[in-house]
Amino acid sequence: MNPAFLDKIVPRAGAAARVRALPQPVVFTNGVFDVLHRGHVLYLARARELGASLVVALNSDASARRLGKGPDRPLNNEQDRAVMLAALECVSLVTWFDEDTPLQLVDELRPAVLVKGGDYDMRQLPESALVESYGGKALAIPFVEGYSTTALVRRIRGNGG
Repeated sequence: MNPAFLDKIVPRAGAAARVRALPQPVVFTNGVFDVLHRGHVLYLARARELGASLVVALNSDASARRLGKGPDRPLNNEQDRAVMLAALECVSLVTWFDEDTPLQLVDELRPAVLVKGGDYDMRQLPESALVESYGGKALAIPFVEGYSTTALVRRIRGNGG
């Protein structure tokens, strides 16, 4: 018997219907979340506090590789990353996107709140304009200083960080 939290992992084709069934308002965030760390967990918990449900959209493995984080990234494949995120109490649903940005997925899911990490200028993101066009909000949450998967990978490999 599988743990119940695995039901939170939803293929993109079924994501919109599942999101509509979640308690509203829905908060949406996205990212690679390669090696889950304290900064990720605190960020996701803060994002969840902005609504009744939190949807996390993962960059697919191919999408993540195009972000230029290194030829061997992500270290964890998309299914493994999805399981780690789904196990978190604050996460309501996990899905994926293959594109370079989540714009098309945001359009499909229509969340009430779009949240990104603090290094993004929300005014520059097409997803922000889309969410605001139908009355939603686009917000940045400050990063938790000192936590980064890239720095963690460097430290594990003995390259500093």
